Amino acid sequence: MTEGDQGCNTLHMKRTSLMLDEQVLQEAQRLAGERTYSATVNRALKDLVRRIKAGRILELRGSGLWQGELAEMRRDSELHEK
Repeated sequence: MTEGDQGCNTLHMKRTSLMLDEQVLQEAQRLAGERTYSATVNRALKDLVRRIKAGRILELRGSGLWQGELAEMRRDSELHEK
């Protein structure tokens, strides 16, 4: 970093128009405790992405991509924590 750099992160946002069910949006906003519709939709999208990625992990079960003994790995991490 140079002296003039402020070390800021760039946040990429997209402005778009959506047709949404108003009652569902209001209920989601209330349940999520968000202040704005944008925050509510962003939260819902992040949750959707997280759940889909988590589901894909389950698809790898039995694929042979990961080999090892999870119980043994957990025991090893317990030893390092003590």
